[in-house]
Order: sequence, then structure tokens, then C-alpha cells
Amino acid sequence: MNRDEACAARTAIAGATPVAAAAANEAARARAAPRSGAPLAPWASDPARSRGRRHPAPPPGARSEHQRDRDRIVHSSAFRRLVYKTQVFVNHEGDLYRTRLTHSLEVAQLGRSMARALRLGEDLVEAIALAHDLGHTPFGHAGQDALDDCMAAHGGFEHNLQSLRVVDTLEQRYPDHDGLNLSFETREGILKRCPRAVAQRLDAAEPGGVARRFLDGTQPSLEAQLVNLADEIAYNAHDIDDGVRAGLLDFDDVGALPLVRRFRDEALADHPALAGRPGRLLLFETLRRMLAAQVGDLVTTTAARVEAVAPADADAARHAGPLVGAGDAMRIAGAELKRYLFGALYRHPQVTASTDRAREVVRELFAAYLGAPRELAPEYAARADLPRAVADYIAGMTDRFALREHERLTGRRVFGDAPG
Repeated sequence: MNRDEACAARTAIAGATPVAAAAANEAARARAAPRSGAPLAPWASDPARSRGRRHPAPPPGARSEHQRDRDRIVHSSAFRRLVYKTQVFVNHEGDLYRTRLTHSLEVAQLGRSMARALRLGEDLVEAIALAHDLGHTPFGHAGQDALDDCMAAHGGFEHNLQSLRVVDTLEQRYPDHDGLNLSFETREGILKRCPRAVAQRLDAAEPGGVARRFLDGTQPSLEAQLVNLADEIAYNAHDIDDGVRAGLLDFDDVGALPLVRRFRDEALADHPALAGRPGRLLLFETLRRMLAAQVGDLVTTTAARVEAVAPADADAARHAGPLVGAGDAMRIAGAELKRYLFGALYRHPQVTASTDRAREVVRELFAAYLGAPRELAPEYAARADLPRAVADYIAGMTDRFALREHERLTGRRVFGDAPG
């Protein structure tokens, strides 16, 4: 799809009815999507031109460098632990809510679909998506905030930095080096945020490495930019689903938001029987259509932006400013949905009561291990930097292991249900 076609598609979508707009989005996606086996775009991250790994490694054989990254991530201990780490609801609250693992899989699915349409590196997108939450603590953002408070005098704690630390250092699977020894491109995508002072420290240890862009103002690869947006699209949709399932969100209230209302009305127009049907089919159909439209909008908008700049290669794309993004109307509607979820779900009294207790668990675990290092796993207790060792140990815990350890060390059960 050339630039004129992309602009025409966006104009048609903006002025269309909801049903026509969805059809236009799908048509735009079909024009943008490459045929099977199509080559990467010139501005994509070509695994054959990878900047390499921190430790020399033999060629990956039948796989590409980015496929090897993905496989190493999937086989890591940190990846397996994501299945028992909170997304919004603490793990013991139910079996059907999203976890960090299911969220990462959903991000990978959305990311791969968009990467294929844009002729970007699908395997790199998948690797970044599967690894982006490896450094998350138990109990989601509540656990991260509590651990950051505990580490305030010791360099702080942030889950993006921790995810990089997991793949660079903490995973112990190879005899000749620490970490998973991933490619530069995957590590770059994992490090989504980085304060300048930390970036300076990382760049001193790895000159011109993955932290350099935070000092010179450039962007990560287009694949990394794509994963960042796929992450937002995924968690907005699945947090609505989980919030309604938990009884904390009323679908009628959510449906009053313009972005959701558009696709709910469209679903009812196509399937009137959904209005009186029990269960969650109307919710599922609404979210399915919303996701499809967001994906289509991002693909169309990004294709137009990239083609207007026409970077010569992946490095030129890094210097071109943010290129991956949604159109203005979709971006504004998405921001309104995020604000709604922040107040109605993430700050719901039932959720905050749970996260307050989770913070208590993390704070008391940190104090207990700091006061009695022998209670740590031996490989952590032996390290010279005890506060960072304690933070690494807690960050690697699942929700249920953290609850068991807290009860063992304090004799108290903070949550009423026994951890599984």
C-alpha cells in the first residue's frame, strides 16, 4: 500500500459509519499484508544483520538469531514462573484471570499479526513480547512499587530494568556465561524505559549498547515500538474482560465509552439475538471487533508513516522518531479507555484492598530476608550486595510462593485463602 492509498484509507475510515469503518480497516489491512514468504521491509530488523550477542556464540543453524532468542526465552525458568504472577488479580483469586504468562502470549499474538502486515521481523517481535515482563514482581505493579520503596536507598527497582537483568545475568543455564545471551535487538526491545542516570551507568558498562538510545534520543527498532503498542492494546482489552468477569466492572458502564460503544452497537446490529442472550458472548464479540479495529488502525497509520519517511534500513528507522502508532482518533479513544480502567478497575476498593496486602507481603519479606540472609536460597545469600540479592530473589517469586514464604517467615497469613 503506497502513501496515497494509506491516506485515502484513513480518510475513509474517519468519516465512515462504524460498520463501514471496520470494513475499510480490514481492506486496508489486506492491502498492507504481505503474501506468505514475502521478504522483510528494508527498515525491518533483519536477523542476518544482527548486532550480535554479548558473548560469542556459534551460528544458530536452521534457526535465525531472533528465533534462537525466542526459544531461549520460552525455555527459561523466569518465563515459566509468569504463569503464577499477577496481571491485575492476585493469583489465588481465581483460575480464569489473566496472568503475566497469558498476557505475554496475547501480546505476542497481536504483535506477530501486525509485524506480518508491516513486513517487520515477526520472530523478533515475538521474542520481545514473550520477554517483556520477565522482571515483573509477584503481585503486579503493587509488588513493584513496594520493592522499589524497599530499594530506595540501594538503587531502586523497576521491572523493565529487571527484565533485562533476568536475561543478562540472573538466568543460569549455560556453563560459559551468565544469562541467556540474547541478541542486541531483543535486549533493546526488553529495555522499554530507563532513567538517564541508569542509562549512563549501563552505557559505561556496555558502550553503545542497549541503553545508548536513552542518552542520544533515538528510538528502538520498529519491532520494539510495535510490541510497546501491542502491550497496551492487549491489556486494555483483557482487563475489561477480567474486570467484568470479576464483577468489578459493569459492561453497560464500559459500553458507554465511545471506543467500546461503537463495537458493541456494531455487534448488536449484526447479531440482534446477543441482546437477550445470557453469558458473555456480547462482551467477547465487542472486544474481538475492538481489537481488530485497533490492529487495523495501527497497521494503516504505521505503514503511512514509515512509507513517508522511507528509512534506508533499521538503523535509519531508529533515527526517524517514533513511527509506530495509532491514528489520532483511535489514540484519543484508547487514552479515554485507559483513564476509565484506572479509576474503575485498578483503583476499585476490592483491587486496592488486595494490592495493599500484597505490598505488605513484599515489604515484610524484604525486611525478613535482609535481617536473616540465611533464609534466602543459597545462591542469593552468598552474594556481596545483599539488598540487591534480596530484591532479585523476591522479584523472581510467583504470587503463591511469596505468600507461602511470607507465612513461613512471619507466621501470619495476609490473605484469607491458603496459597496453592
